[in-house]
Amino acid sequence: MTLSETPANPRYDGLVAPPYEPTGNVAGATAEQWVRSHVDELRGKSSLLRGPFERVHVFWLAGMSCDGCSIAVLGATAPAVESLLTGSVPGLPLVLLHHTAVQVEAGEAYMEPMRQAIDGTLGEPYVVVYEGSCANEDKLSRGYWSAIGEEVDPAGAKVQVPSAVWLRRLAPKAAAVIAIGTCATWGGIPAAINNVTDSMSVADWLGPEYRSALGLPVVNIPGCSPIGDNFTETVAVTLLFLQGVGPAPELDELGRPQWLFGETVHRGCTRAGYYEEGTFAEKFGDKECLVEIGCWGPVVQCNITSRGAINHMGGCMNVGGACIGCTMPGFPDRFTPFYKAPPGTLISGNGARILGSFVRPLRLITQRKLNRETRWDRPGGVTPGGWGADHSTTTFDKVTDKFYDFLRHRGAHGTTKKAG
Repeated sequence: MTLSETPANPRYDGLVAPPYEPTGNVAGATAEQWVRSHVDELRGKSSLLRGPFERVHVFWLAGMSCDGCSIAVLGATAPAVESLLTGSVPGLPLVLLHHTAVQVEAGEAYMEPMRQAIDGTLGEPYVVVYEGSCANEDKLSRGYWSAIGEEVDPAGAKVQVPSAVWLRRLAPKAAAVIAIGTCATWGGIPAAINNVTDSMSVADWLGPEYRSALGLPVVNIPGCSPIGDNFTETVAVTLLFLQGVGPAPELDELGRPQWLFGETVHRGCTRAGYYEEGTFAEKFGDKECLVEIGCWGPVVQCNITSRGAINHMGGCMNVGGACIGCTMPGFPDRFTPFYKAPPGTLISGNGARILGSFVRPLRLITQRKLNRETRWDRPGGVTPGGWGADHSTTTFDKVTDKFYDFLRHRGAHGTTKKAG
């Protein structure tokens, strides 16, 4: 494997860990001790534990991040984070999560497992999850943009170690590196034009030839914030592959799970039918297609409209919001200004209007006929009352009905031809 071609900052060479000082916690045990005891409870239950590994470490690192990805994952339901952390998913190892917000240890007690992973003494496989973009720490002569933990330089001074440096150290032996959120997958907002951090994606930081210990490229789960279920489902698929009981996750040319990001927002949108008929919303709150008030759904690869934000509920377009392309590599620069009709709408939208001017009347004619029972059109038939509905049919209606029936029955035989 090849890491980033950018020369590593020599400031982080020759650093050593500070003296280890175990930190007490109110839980009375470390997270690792709890998981070990839980493995003992599950040992021998073949319905739950399958494969060579009973547990796997997940090191969650945060770079230039707002922590929105962490929050989004807490809403996942298929599977839920709790199911991964308690070994409730058959076939998966227990997940020992190292996350600054949930870990009961602090200080060197928190950093020690990462150091063991780097020097090969951890004893179990591990996965790296990176949230936020990677600031180019190599360009700094002093200070840092985003760091976790500290080490001691040859002069005895303590140095903050950037999250991106930890990623570079952990990546070579990781079973998989998963970038969560658009900042980690494509650079996102911290990498927007004129930023001072020279931020970039995890894949850009590690280099185009990077492959994990299992031969996987960086697995990208974009979104600002991402759908929690997209992440936990990908983690589950990756761990099944690690256990040898499932295939490698199917990724597209940009490292995204193909089954999650293979379709556009528009194809799963509940408003797509309005586009086909050439009717568009003029303001937010309208029920029609949102393309002309800034929705990029026809070209953006994302499953938010079909999966929803949390537990198949919500989602930008489902609740009236326009898609601004937050899952795409070009976000945000190539989608601004937001809430302005995309340039392609000039052609596609007007084309839909022309076609829709024919489609809508034809469908209304068909709908009127299909909203009538055959009994009502027999001699002497009476339409049951509704709230002021007009149940009469004109001569034009009768002619179009005859022509419709002719087309409907054309090519049919026997009783099928006589139906209706």
